[in-house]
Amino acid sequence: MILEQNVPLQPYNTFGIAARAEALVRVRSEDDLRAVLQDARLAHLPRTVLGGGSNVVLTGDVKGLVLKVEVPGLRLAGETDRHWIIEAGGGVVWHELVRWTLEQGWPGLENMALIPGTVGASPVQNIGAYGVELQDRFHALDAMDLFTGEVFTLNHAQCGFGYRDSVFKHASHGPEDLGLAGRAVILRVRLALPKKWKPELGYLDLERKMAETGNANPDARTIFDWVCAIRSAKLPDPAIIGNAGSFFQNPIVPDEQYQTLLLKHPDLISYADAAGKRKLAAGWLIDQCGLKGQRMGNVGVYQNQALVLVNYGNGTAKDILALAKCIQDKVHEKFGVSLQIEPNIL
Repeated sequence: MILEQNVPLQPYNTFGIAARAEALVRVRSEDDLRAVLQDARLAHLPRTVLGGGSNVVLTGDVKGLVLKVEVPGLRLAGETDRHWIIEAGGGVVWHELVRWTLEQGWPGLENMALIPGTVGASPVQNIGAYGVELQDRFHALDAMDLFTGEVFTLNHAQCGFGYRDSVFKHASHGPEDLGLAGRAVILRVRLALPKKWKPELGYLDLERKMAETGNANPDARTIFDWVCAIRSAKLPDPAIIGNAGSFFQNPIVPDEQYQTLLLKHPDLISYADAAGKRKLAAGWLIDQCGLKGQRMGNVGVYQNQALVLVNYGNGTAKDILALAKCIQDKVHEKFGVSLQIEPNIL
């Protein structure tokens, strides 16, 4: 274990917000974590887990200890009659995992290409894109309890997946409550990729690609290429313009509200959700409020995708959250729909 003091965090958050960690340890193995737990100097410090920094807004310097997850590893952990079981270390870049699985001939993650962040963070948020969520491919994960040092395994049901949700986003409030927020570090994730693969093509952007190319039966690599092209056209490169990808969740509304909105807005973009509910495209709602490309000082709404807030330079969390509040207010005023912020506010 190597303990670093007063570490700049600007390189480790994709918004590029200037902040510092009081202390930081790079977690590359279970032994690193055990060393943290056994070190008397660190026992009293609050702990913050940081992956790729692509889903956080830093509101200031981070007190205590930052655990920067950098656990490596990619392997075929096993297989069944129906699935290949793939294991990836928590520090692996998510997109590199997607690319690697396709290179090995194991499709199933292609719709989630170019989602920023690391594998260890993917179950926390139940990441998803273009009709596929992590929970659709999830098998199990290994994590360490930051209080006991015990390594434990969770299956699909135990993770409590929901839309951009899991047990890792909720604090425990009793012995029967499985909330793990602030309590665990995800070390490894195992995914079950289907041997009988079929394409997931239900999203409008993919339907457009099929129409443009005349390819109604794309293979997994083609879908991967399409998704990369779509995302690259819509989303800014954090190395050039600071951002955290999609800043708002797509709101889910009852069918009755959806039907009422549809009467007023026939072009409303939406997708089927659970019975009796409809998922609305947050980017479309923001765009209809005339906010795409709008700038507020050092921050703004990205010109190619209204769902993305960007830091043009020297923007602070205060600037970003003020812009987010403005967007939320305007969308609620026009549509009566509440937008929820997707990144974690630290």
